[in-house]
Amino acid sequence: MGLFSKYREAGESANDSNVERFGAPVRSLFTSTKVITLRHEITITDDNENVVYVARTKFPTIKDKTDIFDANDHQVAHIEKQIFSFHERHFVNMADGTEFQLSNEIFHIIKDVTNIEGLGWQLKGNFVGLNFELFDANDEILAVISQKMISIHDKYCIDIYKPEHEKTIVAILIALQHMMVDRKNSEAASSTVSN
Repeated sequence: MGLFSKYREAGESANDSNVERFGAPVRSLFTSTKVITLRHEITITDDNENVVYVARTKFPTIKDKTDIFDANDHQVAHIEKQIFSFHERHFVNMADGTEFQLSNEIFHIIKDVTNIEGLGWQLKGNFVGLNFELFDANDEILAVISQKMISIHDKYCIDIYKPEHEKTIVAILIALQHMMVDRKNSEAASSTVSN
């Protein structure tokens, strides 16, 4: 996995190295975060820029409570952060009753590994290069996630290889975005304290 982001905009071709490794994605989705809003809101669109999902975070909130809805405003998932955890743990409850949690393995220097406990899946990535790969319990690719390097709207592209798991993959993507923001905030806080 390269150090540089493999992000692409809607309508652009899938990243060549991803296609070489995994084939062409079945479906691609794109996220954008509203910058000025009373609540944190992430919009997820398809290749034609149609809104497919919306994630809304209650504000103010300590547990980072987020709900994901589909285009018909039906709830897809609920996500909450565990307040005190070295593993940056997030709990996800899907509308169909499936429950799982994201938990970062600690002591990985080059590549971050996030276990999706309850599903047996794993998210492997690079918080520096902003590229992530989601694998199922059989180590088969489910999705590739890439973040735009510089964007005030915190944009992500997600190439999905197993569309039957789309809603679960979207919930993992939203939890990942929250983990990335948490990490940036804690790094900024620690650099302020050390100065």
